[in-house]
Amino acid sequence: MSEREAMEFDVVVVGAGPAGLSAAIRLKQLAAANDHDITVCVIEKGSEVGAHILSGAVIDPIALNELIPDWKEKGAPLNTPVTDDRFLYLTETGSLRVPNVVMPPLMNNHGNYIISLGNLCRWLATQAESMGIEIYPGFAAAEVLYDEKGAVRGVATGDMGVGRDGEKTDHFEPGIELHAKYTLIAEGVRGSLAKLLIAKYDLAKDSDVPKFGIGIKELWEIDPAKHKAGMVMHTMGWPLDSSTGGGSFVYHLENNQVAIGFVLHLNYKNPYLSPFDEFQRFKHHPAIQPMLEGGRRISYGARAITEGGFQSVPKLTFPGGALIGCSAGFVNLPRIKGSHNAMKSGMLAAEAAFAAVKAGRTHDELVDYGTAYKQSWIYKDLKRVRNVKPLWSKLGLHMGLAIGGLDMWMNQLGIGLPFTLSHGKTDDATLLPASKAKPIAYPKPDGKISFDKLSSVFISNTNHEENQPIHLKLTDPSIPIAVNLPLWAEPAQRYCPAGVYEVVDNEAGGGKRFQINAQNCVHCKTCDIKDPSRNITWTVPQGGGGPNYPNM
Repeated sequence: MSEREAMEFDVVVVGAGPAGLSAAIRLKQLAAANDHDITVCVIEKGSEVGAHILSGAVIDPIALNELIPDWKEKGAPLNTPVTDDRFLYLTETGSLRVPNVVMPPLMNNHGNYIISLGNLCRWLATQAESMGIEIYPGFAAAEVLYDEKGAVRGVATGDMGVGRDGEKTDHFEPGIELHAKYTLIAEGVRGSLAKLLIAKYDLAKDSDVPKFGIGIKELWEIDPAKHKAGMVMHTMGWPLDSSTGGGSFVYHLENNQVAIGFVLHLNYKNPYLSPFDEFQRFKHHPAIQPMLEGGRRISYGARAITEGGFQSVPKLTFPGGALIGCSAGFVNLPRIKGSHNAMKSGMLAAEAAFAAVKAGRTHDELVDYGTAYKQSWIYKDLKRVRNVKPLWSKLGLHMGLAIGGLDMWMNQLGIGLPFTLSHGKTDDATLLPASKAKPIAYPKPDGKISFDKLSSVFISNTNHEENQPIHLKLTDPSIPIAVNLPLWAEPAQRYCPAGVYEVVDNEAGGGKRFQINAQNCVHCKTCDIKDPSRNITWTVPQGGGGPNYPNM
């Protein structure tokens, strides 16, 4: 076995998203202010910073204002302020605009910016590198390293050049160990290491179950005559029924570009439902299709979203490190915003880690970070909307959102509900048996407004080295055909937005077999969340694999 090289740092950050980069920058800011040198390394599984970043995105600049107050002068890519904020309720053939005046004030997007979150991360990375922070894209953290006391002492990147059969190829390179006094986990939603750490240290024992959605997004270039830079539109209703949570977003950026997407809550019940096909059907609505006609689809992608909010945030610290950003789940679901909270959480963790390093500590628990979170505006932001998701889940779209909206108004006035509702079941436990569900006949895509999965994956620029072990692991390979197919019509072939999972005829002995097209995977993590048998585990592929989003 080849000996792994080891590198030593004060702090290692896993993931170059908004949380990880904000943490790294804040560490260096504190080092400069205190004249105390600190070494910081950020590793990123994408081929470049931003390659795996996908979000709507309308960003509240509150955290960026704190982190880099002169971001405008430094050229941060926040070019399109929100100027028009619309909310529609859709029926199959029409729409009803909800007056802005009845919307709770926290839903107001004025003062926010329509951005590419990937481009913001690329800009943050240039700021970080100018401060001496080492950033290594194309290196996926595949393993947590522990010291003799069971504390985290860093991570190891995955081996490269391992063949599909698990054997070393001629191009084999062992992974690298990155040792640190403190390790900050900023992998995003349902990160593979975060999942392990939450289980190992029982970080979720005092929190509610995690909840998730899937967000599917396309970037379009549309007719300039139809483009309205600064316009933000959200919809609810059709094509979903009232018991299925979700909605859409339409954001008009600069350069005649429109980000259009669909978010579907993963606690849906019908195993025949396909989030991808619901999105494609949505684009044919009379309120949407005319805007896209004559336009050109530029990019496509999908990503899971944390939706548990306040009551589902786990304990944030463990011996030797902390969870930040969407690894912990700081999305404000009604606002469909999490980047500002992710950035702030990274900054708070950085402040705790810097104080610990400066004091000569190592591998202990950064308890000050957990305390700071509970005193921060992240905590307040999540607490005031904590009952919206469970109300929606329990009471359906109309009644749930009516009471949820009232609760948000009451919170605005300081008299919100005095209790916190539970989310109930995990998302993998909500599917009805196929025998009790109604199959859904989705219209065939027209290739102009709606498209199929494979042509969509093609424009996500997804690529994985074919001769490598499949990174989507089945605990029991027999379950998809023996259990999931008869009970739930094997929903993986529908909930995956990239055509990774198929049930195909078994040429050899008749019957069916489960096929995994791992090279299509866009790293959304939906399979790790929604599989009703909890049989699929998402792990990192060899470094650099996955989508290559240009500006999502």
